[in-house]
Amino acid sequence: MSRQQTGSLPVTFARALDALRANTVSPTIAIAYSGGLDSSALLHLAHAWAQQHGIALHAFHVHHGISPNADAWLAHCEQACAALGVAFASRKVTLTKSKSGVEAAARKLRYAALGDMAHERGVTLMLTAHHLDDQAETVLLQLLRGSGPAGLSGMDAANTAPELLGNPELVVARPLLPVSRGDLEAYVSEHGLSYVEDESNADARYARNALRHKVMPALADAFPGFQERFARSAAHSQSAQRLLAEMAEQDLGAILREDSVDVAKLRAMSLDRAHNVLRHWFSKRGLRMPSTAWLVEMTTQLVEARPDAQLLVTHPDCHIRRHRDRLYITPKLDDLAGMRDPDDEGVIVKEGQSFTWNGEESIEFPDYGGTLWFHQGKPGFDAEWLRDNPLLIDFRKGGERLKLADNRPTRPLKYHYQAFDVPAWERERLPVVFAGRDLIFAAGIGMDCRHFASDAVATIRLSWSANK
Repeated sequence: MSRQQTGSLPVTFARALDALRANTVSPTIAIAYSGGLDSSALLHLAHAWAQQHGIALHAFHVHHGISPNADAWLAHCEQACAALGVAFASRKVTLTKSKSGVEAAARKLRYAALGDMAHERGVTLMLTAHHLDDQAETVLLQLLRGSGPAGLSGMDAANTAPELLGNPELVVARPLLPVSRGDLEAYVSEHGLSYVEDESNADARYARNALRHKVMPALADAFPGFQERFARSAAHSQSAQRLLAEMAEQDLGAILREDSVDVAKLRAMSLDRAHNVLRHWFSKRGLRMPSTAWLVEMTTQLVEARPDAQLLVTHPDCHIRRHRDRLYITPKLDDLAGMRDPDDEGVIVKEGQSFTWNGEESIEFPDYGGTLWFHQGKPGFDAEWLRDNPLLIDFRKGGERLKLADNRPTRPLKYHYQAFDVPAWERERLPVVFAGRDLIFAAGIGMDCRHFASDAVATIRLSWSANK
């Protein structure tokens, strides 16, 4: 679309909105409205379209408080919406120091505030003013960061982002994505629209501003129309990414069982295919995408090590572990007080915690990371016997033995853990319970039958649930 064709901009906008409305049942739509040139054009276009279709329109503004002009921008946005009769809402957010930088922190807070305002008003379709030049900048930024097809895909015409918006029902759409910044400037000028100028947009210390003011003009001089070609490249990357996602979904279905990955099947794949399916696995679990270097290290350590190795690789959001030739994603849990691995000749510093049972359904033990439950059932322990005995919860110290049934031998806990296929990292966090000097229960295994009561009395069964 050239500057001479700004009259077709409402047509382009209407086509995009008509297509989006076909996939949403929301009786209202909203726009993200900063008051700048781009969002002012969006407000004008959305208002005309909403009036034509008899649909309620909201405008959401986020006040970051970074600029000394932020209050004036808020007032401008409120006045502009009042003049058009558009419902206006705003939200003030406070930026705190972040390792990711001011831009990323502001973006996170902005989207969370927009998602919250949409949720409060039952809005499931929100429009932003991202345009063709924004798409080109995004693709170039991702290229400079060394991103793969997912990053080079740029922005979608519409998508959900529950991790940012906190609202899984909300669709964010970009109906101006095919429109250049020049076309928007011409449209705003033609209609005499007022807008605010964010002085930070001129600060070349921000990566996107540096591209916008230094790199993009040079590209425009040397390669006129490069934005459209960047958009085509983004579309090709989106297509490639969809194919990779389809392959990854099929591969994950073949190697995933009970939430763990079969290392032998993963090892049989090419390295590229293995990395693709692992990234897809992380994505489905809501984890941040690892770098290629981290992925290579993880693959080397967890896939190529000997079969009996108990390995761990630390991800920013979790742990990746291997047990019996399977990979597991496990949460990062707080260290429990005084815990040591008795199979590693460690010393247990923490002594057990004494307690009495007075008929409660459950007792929480924060130091041991969970809750001990007392259920009525058979076979089990005499309820009166449990009340009268001094009880102790502890982590195993080594040498403990348990008999699960009359027709089964007494075995060390280590044998039971292996028989029940309890991974080593879980064993370290599973407590045991004593009545006097006698072990009566081991979490992850069960109760010792030698202390079961007869069926003639009320009996209690023990179980353990770990904190998530």
